[in-house]
Amino acid sequence: MVKVSTVESLTPKLMDNGNDNRQTDEGDSQGVRLKKELSLINGVAIIVGVIVGSGIFVSPSLALNYAGSKGMALIVWILSGTMIPKSGGDYAYIGEAFGPLPAFLYLWVALFVLVPTGNAITAIAFAENIIKPLWPTCDPPGTAVTLTAASVTCFLTAVNCYNVKWVTRVQDSFTAAKVLALLVTFFASLWYMFSTSTENLQNMMEGSNTGPGQIAIAFYSGMFSYSGWNYLNFVTEELKDPYKNLPKAICISMPVVTLVYALTNVAYFAVLTNDEIRASIVVAVTFSEKILGVVSWIMPLFVALCTFGSLNGAIYTSSRLFFVGARNGHLPLAISLIDIRRMTPVPSLIFMCLVTLVLLPLNDLESLMVYVTSVEAIFTLCSVSGLLWLRYSRPDLQRPIRVTLILPIAFLIICTFLVICSCLIHPKEVGVGLAIIALGVPMYYVFIRWDKPTWMQSACNSFNIVCSKMFLCLPEDSKEL
Repeated sequence: MVKVSTVESLTPKLMDNGNDNRQTDEGDSQGVRLKKELSLINGVAIIVGVIVGSGIFVSPSLALNYAGSKGMALIVWILSGTMIPKSGGDYAYIGEAFGPLPAFLYLWVALFVLVPTGNAITAIAFAENIIKPLWPTCDPPGTAVTLTAASVTCFLTAVNCYNVKWVTRVQDSFTAAKVLALLVTFFASLWYMFSTSTENLQNMMEGSNTGPGQIAIAFYSGMFSYSGWNYLNFVTEELKDPYKNLPKAICISMPVVTLVYALTNVAYFAVLTNDEIRASIVVAVTFSEKILGVVSWIMPLFVALCTFGSLNGAIYTSSRLFFVGARNGHLPLAISLIDIRRMTPVPSLIFMCLVTLVLLPLNDLESLMVYVTSVEAIFTLCSVSGLLWLRYSRPDLQRPIRVTLILPIAFLIICTFLVICSCLIHPKEVGVGLAIIALGVPMYYVFIRWDKPTWMQSACNSFNIVCSKMFLCLPEDSKEL
């Protein structure tokens, strides 16, 4: 995990191979770099598309279990969306404020916990729902689910490798489809209430839990469904006019998602009893079976559409995080290479795909949510702390995107509460997350800070050259010779 080849040393070795591929006009004039092809609408579609995945169809049962009542659960869902900070960029903030080691730890955890686990959960959710009609009376076989999840992960990785415009078209289309699906769910519940009764919405606060640990895990369930709000920060280099469009995209997306999630939960609560929600693995499917009758098969299709779009957006955005980490020397240089024909970070995409495939046979959704969200909350806490520290220590630093201090301070308090209180209910999952973070410290000193012997430097250099030739990629800003 050490940057052993510079642009100058790697480029001639690849070009001496006689490769006759030519770049686009933009590449010829500016060198190899990612293109600015994302508009404000694309940015909104990416955020909404990544956020609205499997969580809204699964998490309501977990949120209700820990919130205790429908009213408290609805409050948790709304606050989980409204307390999201309006700008971010964890890796950049942590690195700028606290130095390379904390930044590497975030990258380390994102590489082996946050991104691949989240992608694996989304891919599995897609697989289970898309093949559910083939096994209408029982759960699909595990092997079939895993193979389908692996297939969709590889397919979307290939699309991301081939063309960014294809990615945005897929994202725009599926984002519109999933929002429509959730609105259909809400209006179907209105029809149900008018034709039957509103009994399930009465006494919504009855049985509410007030214990800090219970509330913290309820928030984890809600926040898991909002994860991905900050993924647009990973692709600012490809966003047109990012100083204006980045905050605009987040400010447009979060209210939309929060409203859609609140309406969807009201729909679930109106149709299903507390016991039905708690006993359900996929609440949306239980909802459809009760309200849609013979056409209940449409809900697994809706879930599949949502997870497909979410996985596509997550693959696109998170690959850029590892691309930047490698460019900064925190991962192998090969991961920071760019395809000279399509201007996409092909090695980063393939590397992330392989890590996700290894993690596909995951289960125990509740533990995974707590595990992933607790680790993410720790680093979000560090990120917001870094923002506040930079405001104090470097007040004259140029800040094209600036937010009022009230937001990061409030979010800092909430994250601290969640991290501490979650240890009371799920100490094992939080402990595993902290252990993985701690493991990154020796990895940093061994692979980043340690002065490598010549043979290891040569081996790393050879690996980077092989990847360059295999994928026809060059480091950023390289020019053909």
